[in-house]
Amino acid sequence: MNKDIESLEPKILWQHFSNLNAVPRGSKKEERVIQFMVDFGNSLQLETIVDAVGNVIIKKPATEGMEHKKTVVLQSHLDMVHQKNSDTEFDFDTEGIKMFVDRDWVKAKGTTLGADNGIGVAAIMSVLASKDIKHPAIEALFTIDEETGMTGAMGLQAGYLDGEILLNLDTEEDDEIDIGCAGGIDITAKDTYNEVTTPVNSIGFSVTVSGLNGGHSGMDIHKGLGNANKIMNRLLFETQDFIRISQINGGSLRNAIPRESFASIAVLKSQKETFLKTIAKISEAIKDELKTVDPHLTILVAETSIPNKVMTTISQAALLKSIYAAHNGVYRMSPDIKDLVEASNNIARVIVNNEEIIIQCLTRSSVESSKMDLANMLRATFELSGYQVTLSGSYPGWKPNVNSPILGVLTETYQKLFNSKPKVVACHAGLECGILGTNYPDMDMISFGPTIEGAHSPDERANIKSVQKFWNYLITILENIPSKA
Repeated sequence: MNKDIESLEPKILWQHFSNLNAVPRGSKKEERVIQFMVDFGNSLQLETIVDAVGNVIIKKPATEGMEHKKTVVLQSHLDMVHQKNSDTEFDFDTEGIKMFVDRDWVKAKGTTLGADNGIGVAAIMSVLASKDIKHPAIEALFTIDEETGMTGAMGLQAGYLDGEILLNLDTEEDDEIDIGCAGGIDITAKDTYNEVTTPVNSIGFSVTVSGLNGGHSGMDIHKGLGNANKIMNRLLFETQDFIRISQINGGSLRNAIPRESFASIAVLKSQKETFLKTIAKISEAIKDELKTVDPHLTILVAETSIPNKVMTTISQAALLKSIYAAHNGVYRMSPDIKDLVEASNNIARVIVNNEEIIIQCLTRSSVESSKMDLANMLRATFELSGYQVTLSGSYPGWKPNVNSPILGVLTETYQKLFNSKPKVVACHAGLECGILGTNYPDMDMISFGPTIEGAHSPDERANIKSVQKFWNYLITILENIPSKA
């Protein structure tokens, strides 16, 4: 364990976080972390269950004198987003996260940190392992695959949990209490094209878009951050009269605002200077537009070997027009909740290679009708170019309940501890509460957590003082859970 991390307070939480981060746990690759949690539960001699889809449930009886309190479900997800800087050598399948302390923050070396949702997992582990924390009966629910489809929450069947209250520990601002969230749906457009031989007297060029901040495609979508796929498309669209596209590889994960995009193109020798002048001009314009939110944006054009094959001009035009027309970013602000993004879309992945085109989007909305409205807009956009469009992985939002009994407990506890009022909000991220409520409709749910910035990007960081605040808040809430009816 990193000694700097080990020395942080609360030691028990950071120790569990460090142990957790030593285990590779990418979405859909959770076998090792599932076993890690099973071994943890068994080591405490607590009832430990793995359900049909891989969710882990660990049950701990109430501490003495707390048996009359309502049973509480503590819930976080085991998987983490795997993102790294292009110049970082790291194998997420075999290596543990390399953490370090930077003043008030814990960060990772060139990769995502896994604080989303590892801090929540570590906090629950700390409660389960504790011998001196007062708490009611606990049902710890560790879900899988939250980041790439929420299949863990979707697969959890009725009958596993008896709790009346669910505390979701997956919120990323320590002064906020979440009572609602957005649902989502994946839109995937595909097409094939015929490659043709690169025109004679051509020069090969690579175009690289990098240095963007990226971030969470829900929580950060309103910030106006650059999307590498849209930027690359704009560069190629503006120079389409001079280029032939060979390959494009942009973005990585559906729920991360894309930070990088790479293209291989061919340009006729006679049009080289015109191409370079045009792309330089539009590059400067884009950098100027984004200089406040993405000051490190880099657009690099370099002469390379000539690609053997390129797209036809018809396929190329259809691709560039489709991505240009496809909506990216905020689609609608909520008219009911101040400053809440209601609906948005993230053009997350663009792949052009080996005569196949794949465009992946994640659309979010807290209102089902506007989610489907935006999804249908995107489907229509891509279908106009003849693409095959699939809508999949739809999951519901979580409707806010301002009269939630546990909301009153959390609000009162926060005011007593910190002498200020918390912000009661709904968020644009996809929390699992709405899905879990499908099979547990009577469970009173709430979400909170420590301050985490840059989630889903290599700039992810967890605030040390905020984690202390969160831990104090959590254990005080557990002491003040209402009695059973």
